[in-house]
Amino acid sequence: MPKIYLSPSTQEFNKYVTRESEEYFMNLLADYLTPYLYSNGISFKRNSPEMTARENIEDSNSNAYDFHLALHSNAAPKGEEGTRQGVEIYYFPKSAKGFKMAELLKKNFAKIYPDKDNIKLIPTTSLGEVDRTRTPAVLIEVAYHDNIEDAVWIEENLPLIAKEIGLSVAEYFSIPFAEPAAPVSAKVKTEYNNLNLRDLPNLESKIFTSMPNGSHVTILGLKDGWARLIYDGILGFAFDKYLILN
Repeated sequence: MPKIYLSPSTQEFNKYVTRESEEYFMNLLADYLTPYLYSNGISFKRNSPEMTARENIEDSNSNAYDFHLALHSNAAPKGEEGTRQGVEIYYFPKSAKGFKMAELLKKNFAKIYPDKDNIKLIPTTSLGEVDRTRTPAVLIEVAYHDNIEDAVWIEENLPLIAKEIGLSVAEYFSIPFAEPAAPVSAKVKTEYNNLNLRDLPNLESKIFTSMPNGSHVTILGLKDGWARLIYDGILGFAFDKYLILN
């Protein structure tokens, strides 16, 4: 199962032109994003607002992740406050996987950002969360929070932004995208064998464990005959025809 490090901004000192801070709104964005990760079978670890950027990087590098996703909003340089707009997506220039994710994000942001021609892919070797992480990474500057139009757009579209980021992550890992659903309790119902809990929704993927008949699970989403579910603390996929609702 894919596992990402989710790193919303911890910069409470970067204030929006409207209200609150970058840290506040990017953590709200992460809150909206996490149901999409769950529903698409993507495991994650999330930083905490008390952490510094250096600590985020160290925490990400301390474990094995498949991707590092940093969520930020932008501000123009001193003397140009409020004059810039647009989405900027940063990636390490030698990372093919980072570039792949950046391209997917650009494609999906173009569906929702008012000026689709103002979405930029920017290679960088000077952002720690892009060039010092062991895993492929991107840093998204969602829009400019010191520009009134961009700031209002962020505030009013957090759920939609989260959906397109979730879609991008699912596409990156070649997972069929599923909308989040309210968790539903269910029970395994098989005739003879146990039900396999898999890493991905296909028969070639890794089997995490086998669930005996009668096992209780929590379904997070359904798509193309597969259920995304949690069993005994493990997030994975199983055939939905062998599950009955409690």
